[in-house]
Amino acid sequence: MIHKYKLNNYNILIDVNSGAVHIIDDICFDMLSIINKENLYTYPEDKLINQFSNKYAKQDILETYQEVQTMFEKDQLFTNDLFGGESIKNKIVNSPIKAMCINIAHDCNLKCEYCFAAKGDFGYKKELMPLDTAKKAIDFLINNSGDRHNLEVDFFGGEPLMNFNVVKETIEYARSIEKKSGKNFRFTITTNGMLLDDEKINFINKEMHNVVLSLDGRKNINDKLRLTKSGKSSYEIIVPKYQKLVKSRKDKDYYVRGTFTKNNLDFSKDVMHMYELGFENISVEPVVSDSHLSYSIKEENLDKIFQEYEILAKKIIELRQKNKKIIFFHFMIDLEKSPCAVKKLKGCGCGNEYVAVTPSGDIYPCHQFVGKEQFKMGNLNDNTLNLPLKNKFSLNNIYSKDECIKCWAKYFCSGGCSANNFNFEQNINTPHKISCALQKKRLECAIMIKAWVKLQNN
Repeated sequence: MIHKYKLNNYNILIDVNSGAVHIIDDICFDMLSIINKENLYTYPEDKLINQFSNKYAKQDILETYQEVQTMFEKDQLFTNDLFGGESIKNKIVNSPIKAMCINIAHDCNLKCEYCFAAKGDFGYKKELMPLDTAKKAIDFLINNSGDRHNLEVDFFGGEPLMNFNVVKETIEYARSIEKKSGKNFRFTITTNGMLLDDEKINFINKEMHNVVLSLDGRKNINDKLRLTKSGKSSYEIIVPKYQKLVKSRKDKDYYVRGTFTKNNLDFSKDVMHMYELGFENISVEPVVSDSHLSYSIKEENLDKIFQEYEILAKKIIELRQKNKKIIFFHFMIDLEKSPCAVKKLKGCGCGNEYVAVTPSGDIYPCHQFVGKEQFKMGNLNDNTLNLPLKNKFSLNNIYSKDECIKCWAKYFCSGGCSANNFNFEQNINTPHKISCALQKKRLECAIMIKAWVKLQNN
């Protein structure tokens, strides 16, 4: 299987199974529209010459045909499925749990219109996680992590800083037992920034391996859907706090994360605005919501969004030419040290390697499944875990999705988000069409940037 496309004056060819990426000329690009694995050595040369003689010289046609055959012989083109296809589908079994999202607060001090968590409480009562439950979450992760050494914990909400003391005490507890447990904890927190102060900034920068700071970009865009409970601007409150946190964070990881909706299909301007505010690590993701809502992204918006991703990719290249940078999360891709086979096949590990815990101790496959009772996996307080459901998620991979098997992007996206698949296609094994289209466009842009970098270094 191959995928080829044109972007920013490059002809890019991807051999899907090997992961090989080629920058090819026009004649090779055109030839690969008719040459495939089945006819690679049998296509009549005179027919090939006749088809392309109006555009290319005979010698160039024959040399290109030979080059295509050579790429195949070097296992760089039309390669076989490295993982065995259908034969591997039921061989991927339950894995130890290595990551947990702790919903430390089912409450929020903003009222973001597009919030998948129903403005913080996930459609249930507002509550903060007690320390006892948080400690049980840490114990559960340790006890179910097998021989995993590095464990990831993300403090999430709602707004986690509304339960800041429990966040601190949970980390203190985890640190007190990690060595004797043979574990190493890495903590992340996602915050809307409203409650940030010097104490919290210092603590986050000391203890958090990563921090995600919510901001939608330009003031008018951010404040259209991200207002305080009283209806005031959140932008003016949080931006100075984010700038202070990031400046004092130095070389530690962070992301300023936004959501773009139908209201700002020109979201490349929001990315550039965040960069101008002093933020280099940026993630702006599409809203995934009911199509009837006024801000929802629909298929008719895709062409405009594709153009924006291309604009953004070119802006990133322009900055690099000036020795400046934006690290855009969805353009981050490593073609040389790609993820391990399991990661390629299964993605985030939702419901298998990764779970979420609510303030009442309920366990779900991830934070986006919280509140969907059919996906409740157990509870910390009665020490239950639904292993058949965990096994169902462990078998959720690209070979369990018919659409993914034939998709060129399968080893990059690993089948997409299970929660989005369920929410919009009613099946965790049926990819959400709009999310797929956006992911493929982001990948094309990311690979094009890599192609540019490679050519600059040669």
